Amino acid sequence: MTDPESQRLSAPDPAILAAVEAAVPGIARTRASDRLGMAHDASHYLLTPQAVLVPESAEQVAALLRTGLPLTFRSGGTSLSGQGVSEHLLVDTRRHFRSIEVLDGGARVRVQPGAVLRQVNARLASYGRKLGPDPASESACTIGGVVANNSSGMTCGTHANTYRTLDSMTLVLPTGTVLDTAAPDVDTRLRALEPELAAGLDRLRDRIRGNPDSVRRITAQFSLKNTMGYGLNSFLDHDSPAQILAHLVIGSEGTLGFVAEAVLRTVPAHPVAATGLLVFPTLRQAMAAMPELVAVEPAAVELLDAESLRVAQTDPKADDVLRTLAVHEHAALLVEWQESATDRLGARERAAEHVFAELRLAAPARLSRDSGGRAALWHIRKGLYATVAGARPSGTTALLEDVAVPVPALADLCDDLTALFAKHRYERSVIFGHAKDGNLHFMLNERFGTDLRRYADFTEDMVEAVLGRGGNLKAEHGTGRVMAPFVRRQYGDELYEVMREVKRLCDPAGTLNPGVVLTDDPDTHLRDLKTVVTVEPEVDRCVECGYCEPVCPSRDLTTTPRQRIVLRRELAAAQAAGDQELARQLEREYRYDAVDTCAVDGMCATACPVLINTGDLTKRLRAERHGRAAQAGWKSAAKHWDGVTRAMNLALDTAATVAPKLAEGAATAARALTGPDSVPAWTRDLPRGGARRRPAPAENPDAVYLPSCLNTLFAPADGGPGVMTAFQRLAQRAGLRLHIPHGIASLCCGTPWSSKGYTDGHESMGRRVRDTLLAATGNGRIPVVSDAASCTEGFDHLVPTLQVLDAVAFTAEHILPRLPVPRRLPSLSIHPTCSSTRLGLDTALTRIAETIADQVVVPDGWQCCAFAGDRGLLHPELTASATRAEAASVVSASCGAHASVNRTCELGLTRATGRPYHHLLELLDQATA
Repeated sequence: MTDPESQRLSAPDPAILAAVEAAVPGIARTRASDRLGMAHDASHYLLTPQAVLVPESAEQVAALLRTGLPLTFRSGGTSLSGQGVSEHLLVDTRRHFRSIEVLDGGARVRVQPGAVLRQVNARLASYGRKLGPDPASESACTIGGVVANNSSGMTCGTHANTYRTLDSMTLVLPTGTVLDTAAPDVDTRLRALEPELAAGLDRLRDRIRGNPDSVRRITAQFSLKNTMGYGLNSFLDHDSPAQILAHLVIGSEGTLGFVAEAVLRTVPAHPVAATGLLVFPTLRQAMAAMPELVAVEPAAVELLDAESLRVAQTDPKADDVLRTLAVHEHAALLVEWQESATDRLGARERAAEHVFAELRLAAPARLSRDSGGRAALWHIRKGLYATVAGARPSGTTALLEDVAVPVPALADLCDDLTALFAKHRYERSVIFGHAKDGNLHFMLNERFGTDLRRYADFTEDMVEAVLGRGGNLKAEHGTGRVMAPFVRRQYGDELYEVMREVKRLCDPAGTLNPGVVLTDDPDTHLRDLKTVVTVEPEVDRCVECGYCEPVCPSRDLTTTPRQRIVLRRELAAAQAAGDQELARQLEREYRYDAVDTCAVDGMCATACPVLINTGDLTKRLRAERHGRAAQAGWKSAAKHWDGVTRAMNLALDTAATVAPKLAEGAATAARALTGPDSVPAWTRDLPRGGARRRPAPAENPDAVYLPSCLNTLFAPADGGPGVMTAFQRLAQRAGLRLHIPHGIASLCCGTPWSSKGYTDGHESMGRRVRDTLLAATGNGRIPVVSDAASCTEGFDHLVPTLQVLDAVAFTAEHILPRLPVPRRLPSLSIHPTCSSTRLGLDTALTRIAETIADQVVVPDGWQCCAFAGDRGLLHPELTASATRAEAASVVSASCGAHASVNRTCELGLTRATGRPYHHLLELLDQATA
């Protein structure tokens, strides 16, 4: 046993858990994995909650608030200042608060705190609208954080941030009072239900307005981006207590109340834009160009200093100009103009080019409308923080600060910061940010757990430098814990006391997010700092930014990629501390939570700025737990794959012929005996076995065709020919010849072995596939085509020297133009797969779908279905969780047909929706027959 004093995780207080259970039964999560997995967010602070609470409604949150227990609300976990972690009770407001309702033809949108900003904008896109705030974390941050931090971003400045675009909110106060600020009688209700609060807000409004110095300070500080303390501009901008309160809550970081729902006004999503990168010899020259650039009204001007440019050069999406630049003291400005029409954009471009001609640039300037090039530049900029942080030395913590100063002071502040980096010996520190708004971000690498004097001294010097330039200590990221001790210094005693009174009026017991925004502890920013242990390559690069979480199909069932990684860190830390009891508990819980229910779909890598694929970690961990007998058995399966697939085919046929209860009972008994990760769960909705793949030699073929073994395992969906037959008929119809090689029945893409961690079997199958395909393609003379997106991806990994195409891409390019005019469906719902997304098949998929259907729908809530080969058979609960939101959208859309591009995904979606899914090429075959 470990000495209790040395244990990293103390037991939660039974009295607290009892109070939670009495208020809202069944919502507390208290396992070690639950608590430690949510202890980490994107900030450099680490506090472990007593429990994680998962309420399902505003009414349940109100009941929690009435207990008087300390609560911290947490949604996306992308905040950087420590406002999303707690040693008390952490309330997960992402799981059950994701509603999005478009209002007034897109002019407004009603959203809940768990909705991801990118998903809200996707819902608004068809209306030509978007939300005003556009932070770099838009792919992962949620409305809860957007409201709590008064998010702004790259283009919205202070004119379209959350504060300026708020229409109304449903607010739950610490007393449990629920207010809808859109109600015409909201002030009457507020005065009746919370008389002291309403009267206090009136009193503070008059106090501020009657003090010219207060008015001057507030006006000056909120003319810049400012998320320090509370939004005291509310008292100048609004008169009624309800509106003052609603706008004070914006940016209050969950310390004044819970926003259960917000209605936000939207802004135009301009359909055309031109983007370019202006490279200057020095940072000061880049800053000197700002007045001329701002005069031609760009939507965005983003700064990258020399170190940022060096990092950007390593990005796979960097162009030749950026990659080949010899960076010395250079700096760059990423500029973009947005417009509603091409002619208006042309006028913007011409004005910009006149300015460019007068600038002293280190590389030629050019604006591009190309969507790919523009997306690459923004990808580099938006991922800069996480990319820089991912390249930090192992064992260090990345700190990202943001400040704002008047634009004329920007160059001087850059000089100040550069000098401070040198003074305090911070190497490879970067400066970037929203130059148009005087908003700088800078990043440091620090090794906490040793002497904190350097960090403390740097912070003090930085505060003096920013305030000395007339700036704000937090522009976008929120006060949190990191700047709470400095709020008084920025605002002065009078306005600081106003803020304390705001807190006392709204939350007299101080139960909401204690220690955040306001504090009496001058060293709170130096406490509870996150130390990072070195674990393994897949883990060490992670900056815990959380960008991976919205795309993870297991996020609502067990863990997310970020949580898989931080739990590996917590396990290593427990082992290093000698806390073997905690280590054993984490290992037990990790097996199911992180390994068994990982779909290894790789979607996390598409979102991760440092390209971590936690599926690779999962595969390695699965491989490590396999014994020699299991490895040998799967290697034997690779050698006899034709017989194995026929046996599985026969098993499905047999199960289909007996009473369903008997087949289900046999599968259940076998799973109970050998474990759920060994025997699939048979259910009566599964199809019969499919057809054996047979060779079809062709002279002078146009492609080598490798039908997926899924064609053998599973029969086609009802009424369909199956993709193997459909693709061959389409090729014949187009006059193209396909060659199916001898031995096809024994070939596989290798995914069944790689996903499960059976490395020996994967290598064995890989050798056979390579030998067969090199011969069949004439050493790469013609392409290889497969008909299931996951198999295409698998073959591409096995034979990287050959051209491997998915049948969808091959059809869109080579077959579709040669087909007769198709009969059209009225509507078609499409499920892109994780593999089709990673392969870049979306354009081809859409082109085929729009050829055969008048209306093509990718459902709201689309994501990887997590069927993942046989994962959906081994753990059906995983696919059920992953498809729940999409299934609801599919059912409500009532499309005439439904399609995907992988047989197992079709099975998963059919099970989830009750609608028959076919391969898209089956529908094309039927439409052109």
